[in-house]
Amino acid sequence: MGARSWTSTLGARVYSAPSPIHGRGCFAKVSFAPGDFIGTYEGPRVEEDGSHVLWVYDADRDRLTGRQGSNLLRWVNHCECPNAEFDGFDLYAKVVIAMDEEITCDYGAAL
Repeated sequence: MGARSWTSTLGARVYSAPSPIHGRGCFAKVSFAPGDFIGTYEGPRVEEDGSHVLWVYDADRDRLTGRQGSNLLRWVNHCECPNAEFDGFDLYAKVVIAMDEEITCDYGAAL
């Protein structure tokens, strides 16, 4: 994945609003180029599934690790043709994402 190309706060790059996909969504406040760092999925570590939990494989511990989202990235919705993808808990643009476009990922690809 690309280097972290944004150093400002997550709230300067994305916002939450009603989504045509499902409930609320995460939208771009700025445009992103392929490989741009969007942000890190932050929240407490959890052992059980629940709302806004992202599971990623932790190779160092050889197991899945979950976080319950507490920042704006918890609103990223699933799409079969996503415009972003997680590398661990970091989210990167896969393609050009225009300002005000909803940011999506493939939930299955995060595992």
